[in-house]
Amino acid sequence: MPNTIVLPVVRAMLASDIPAVMRIQAECYPPSMLESEEVFRARLALTPATCWIWSPAPDCAGAYLFSYPSRKDVITPLGAQFKLAAAPDCLYLHDLAVAPVARGKRAANALVAAALAHARSVGLNWSALVSVQQSQSFWGTLGYQAATNGLPSQARKNLASYQVSTDQPGAVYMLQQLL
Repeated sequence: MPNTIVLPVVRAMLASDIPAVMRIQAECYPPSMLESEEVFRARLALTPATCWIWSPAPDCAGAYLFSYPSRKDVITPLGAQFKLAAAPDCLYLHDLAVAPVARGKRAANALVAAALAHARSVGLNWSALVSVQQSQSFWGTLGYQAATNGLPSQARKNLASYQVSTDQPGAVYMLQQLL
C-alpha cells in the first residue's frame, strides 16, 4: 500500500475545535492574556466565516485565527465580545496563535493568507490587528505597518488593554491596505 501524504489545510473553524483552541491559546499566551471559552464560542457563533483552523492532519488543530469585519481604527479590547460593523471596511485579525508543535510550518502565514483573501473577496479595503508579544516584525513581513498615530481616544484606550505587563513591550496597532 502506498504512503499517503497529508498536507496541512486551512479550514473553517467549528464549535468542536474550541477545546483545541483553548489548548493552543494556553500554550501561546501568558495567563494574563487568556480569553475565556465563552468569549471564543460567542465570537465563532457571531462570525463563523472569518474564523479559521490550520490543520496539519484530519481532526487536528495546530493553529487558529479569529477575525471579524470591522472599521479601520476600531480596536476590540482584550477579552471583549466582537461587535460587527454595520458598514465594515476592515477585517480585524483579533487572535492568531500557533501551537509550539506547529511552529516553523508556515501555519500563521497560511491562516493570514486565507483571511486576507476572504477580506478582498468581500470588498474590504483594510486589515488591522494588535501586535503583542514582540510580533511586530512578523506582521511587518506580511505587509502590516504600525499605525498608532491619530487613533481615536477609545481605540487608544482599548489598545492599552493588551499591555498586560510592564516588563513587556507595548501592544502596537497595525494596518494593511488591501488592493
